[in-house]
Amino acid sequence: MIDKKIVLHFPRSLVNEPIVYKLIEDFNLSFNILKAQILPDREGLMVMELHGTREDYNRGLAYLKNSAVDIQLLSKDIKRDEDKCTHCGVCVATCPTDALRVKKDTREIIFDSDKCIACELCIDSCPTKAMALHF
Repeated sequence: MIDKKIVLHFPRSLVNEPIVYKLIEDFNLSFNILKAQILPDREGLMVMELHGTREDYNRGLAYLKNSAVDIQLLSKDIKRDEDKCTHCGVCVATCPTDALRVKKDTREIIFDSDKCIACELCIDSCPTKAMALHF
């Protein structure tokens, strides 16, 4: 089974099409929408977690690509500027998934992008603005 977080950019010509529905119906995928911004006659953005077999996942992604939907893995979009990070730990207290945690021996803040759900709480709480989310 595959469980991946992806970012979908829909061209304005597709925002009224049942693209996500087809992932369920035609490709046996389940999903969790983490964030979405879809408006009529504008490019749409959706952050989702897709679940399914590797074969269904690959077929579903091929369908999206063939439909002109731009796909990015979410983990590639989450950035931490190491030069700005002071390892103060404020972000750790706000992270609901333990994607940010303190390394006990060095007190360094560790970021595990695989656990991140892109809730953006760390971005809002970081006093040095070291965390950024790019779609």
